[in-house]
Formats: sequence, structure tokens, C-alpha cells
Amino acid sequence: MKKALSFISALALLATATACGGTKDSSNQGTDAGTSNTESKKDDGGKSGGKQTINLWSFTDEVPKMVDKYKSLHPEFADKYDVKVTIVPTTDGAYQPALDKALTGGGADAPDMYCAEAAFVLKYTQGEMSSYAAPYKDLGIDVDNEIKAADIAQYTVDIGSNNGNVVGLGYQATGGAFIYRRSVAKAAFGSDDPKVVEEKIGAGSNSWDKFFECAEELKGKGYGIVSGDGDIWHAVENSSDTGWVVDGKLNIDPKREAFLDLSKKLKDNGYHNDTEDWQDAWFADMKGEGAKEVLGFFGPAWLINYTLSQNCGSWKETGEKDADGNAIKELDTSIGTYGDWAVCQPPIGFFWGGTWVLANKDSKVKEGVGEIIDWITLNCTQDGLQYMWANGTFDPANPTKDCVASGTVLGMSDGKVDFLGGQNMFDAFVAGNKLANGKNLTPYDETINQKWRGQVRQYTAGNKSREEALKDFKQEVADELDIH
Repeated sequence: MKKALSFISALALLATATACGGTKDSSNQGTDAGTSNTESKKDDGGKSGGKQTINLWSFTDEVPKMVDKYKSLHPEFADKYDVKVTIVPTTDGAYQPALDKALTGGGADAPDMYCAEAAFVLKYTQGEMSSYAAPYKDLGIDVDNEIKAADIAQYTVDIGSNNGNVVGLGYQATGGAFIYRRSVAKAAFGSDDPKVVEEKIGAGSNSWDKFFECAEELKGKGYGIVSGDGDIWHAVENSSDTGWVVDGKLNIDPKREAFLDLSKKLKDNGYHNDTEDWQDAWFADMKGEGAKEVLGFFGPAWLINYTLSQNCGSWKETGEKDADGNAIKELDTSIGTYGDWAVCQPPIGFFWGGTWVLANKDSKVKEGVGEIIDWITLNCTQDGLQYMWANGTFDPANPTKDCVASGTVLGMSDGKVDFLGGQNMFDAFVAGNKLANGKNLTPYDETINQKWRGQVRQYTAGNKSREEALKDFKQEVADELDIH
């Protein structure tokens, strides 16, 4: 089978090299990425030292590093363009106001290319700031044909579209799966096979019924099914039929309202450890050090790569120091739960997170911006960002494999990872990407979700009645967003 897939992949590369964006020069593949140009530049009409300047805005260094990589692989691009990078973290809500000011201010320092994450991307693709976004077709991208050839996950296209025009796409696919402990599955079910676990939790059923039957079975054997109610929230949120705001009014989709009951059922029956996501107790459950061992977590591939894998072993100092004199640490995977994990399809399709890349309609360097964006989001050859990202070859010092937006790339990539005991994670995540729904987001989700989760916890803790929690939630949204 492996040989057959390799042969098919080779054919796919030949067949899609042009349709998937192609490459300009792959002779330098493997060259070390350069350093992002973060210095401020004199306003000289978008040119610096005879080069044109591309202003890139981001909230992390992830996309800037991709641009550095592209420059190192394509020296003719680096000879023509300088890239000025502005990174404003999302901490304390700083990124959006700064980006908005830069976009509305215009001029030579306005962003030519900018990033938005799932929590607020609709504001820039379909909401109040969407008028600044350039359709990809205006960047010289054959967007419709390339999306089809690359088999881009549909939810990412839906989120990045405005009135039929694609104005933003992501490079990751963040469709969700159920990530579970093999040892807990073996102890509880007699097998750690993904098919067995899928049957137990009701994979693909679009219902929580079998999941809770499984939770009761696990409870009888001393295990929790998840760490906290937040572990099912993203599946609930992103499987709803409608979003938080419909026709300018607050809307509580029945599936989201049912989270009150699902959360209380988890807590009242002792089916979890009642942790809060991103808190110490949540991370402790990943290590198997919580009040009781839990079966698993719901999440996309990035949860494996950047959260679970970093919290399932023990960090130890190597005795060396970095350039700033800080002790260098490495993860000891012989301790903890590293390698004791697998993935399977979830009961309900969902996605969680992601970053979309956009361009300014007023940019004077659309050709250069389009070249970069096409390479990041649509190129599905071995020289494209997504192939490198999926196969762990983007950064030799950090060979992490991630799930990408292109189904074509995933089909010709190796998703086997040690963390999952050698399982090919793409098998489960490709299915998850197809199930994900991108039509229930609103520009207000970040704020409203926070208020909703807080009121649900008040209710499940017994501090409020169900009616009081709903009433207070509506009042909080009205007070802060003037949405009723």
C-alpha cells in the first residue's frame, strides 16, 4: 500500500504542478530561512534601496517565518522585494485595534498583507473591516481552479469568502478529531484500535448519546471521558446551525443552549475532572496526573503538536545555554504519556482555530503579495509551504508535521508521528476537515464565547439556575456589545 501511495503521489505531483500554483525556482530548497525585516523603513513610496517594500502584519512570527522561507527559496523575489514585518500579539486585545488603525490610515506604511485568526477573522473577511480585503483574483491568483486542484477544506473557503470572492485562506486545516489515551482505551475497552474507540463514542453519529454511554462505562472503571467541559465546547459551538448573531440580534442556537445540559451532565455524573482549558489542572490530565485518568481531548492537529505533546513528558535542562544565557531544555519523552495516544473521528464534526492570510485592496505591490499568498495557501507541490508544513520539512530544527488545508497535499504526505505511536494522523483529520462547518461564525464570537462559557460554569457549579445563567448572559452581551 505504501508503494502504491508513493506512485500515486508522484503522479499527483505531475498532474497538479501547474494547477496548484507551481513554483518559480526550487533549486535552493533547504536553504536556511532568513531573518524577518522588522526595522522601520523611511517612507520612500514603497521602495527601499531600489526594492519594493511589502508591509506584513501578524500577531505571531509564524507567517513572517514562512515569508523568510519563501525568500530563501526564491532569490529573485528577495532581489525585488523587502518585507517589513510588524508583529503585535493578541495579548490584551492589542492586535486588532493596531491593525484597524493601520488599514484605515492608509499610505506607504499600511499593511499590504495581514493575518487574522479564527476568533476574529470574520471581521476582516465579511464584517466591518472587510472593505479593505482584496479578492485573491486581483492578486493574480487563479483562485477557483487552484482551490479545486488543491482540494482546500471547504470551511476555510467559506470563512474567507465575501460575496462570492475569496479574500482569505488558511494554510492549516483545523478540523477536529478525538485524541485519546491508548492505555486507557485498552484498560476500559480491551483495545486501543481507533475503530473500536470510534464505535464507543459514536463517531460520525452527530449525537452525544453514545458518547455519554461511553462516559458511564468509563466511570465504572475509574476513568473520566474528558478533562473538562471545555473539551466538548468547540465541537458543540462549531456544529451549531446558526451563529451568535442573526440579523443583528443575539441568537442562542439550540445546540449551543444544550451545552448547559451537556456540561451539567458531565459534572453531576463525575464524567470529567472539572478542569478549565489552558489551566494547570487541564495540562496535568494530559500527563495522566489528574484526579483520575481521562480518555481524551477533542481538538485539531495543532492541539497535538503544540499543546498535548508539550505536556505529556518531562522538561529537563540540557546543561547548555542559548545566546541570551537562558538554560536550554528538552522534552524527555520516556516519562509521562508521550506515545500513549491515538486519534479517531469525533461524534460531531467541528473545527477549532486557524489563521487566514489577507491582502490590502489598496496595496501597490499586489503581484508580490499574491506570489507569497499563493505559495502559502494554494501551492500543493513539494516545493510549497503546505507540503513542507505537512511533512515536517519546513524547519529542520523543528520537524513537526501539521494538518494543512490542502487535501491534495495531505493525500501525498506522511502523517505518521511518534506521539501517536506511529499512527498516521491525517487519516482522522482529513475526515474531520470535511465535516467542519464554517458558516456559523460571527465577528463577535471571541467576546460572546467568553461570556457564555463563564455563565455555563456558574450554572454547573450550582451558583445560578439555568434561567439565571441565560438571563445574565444576555445582559452581559447587551451591556458590552449592545446586541439584544
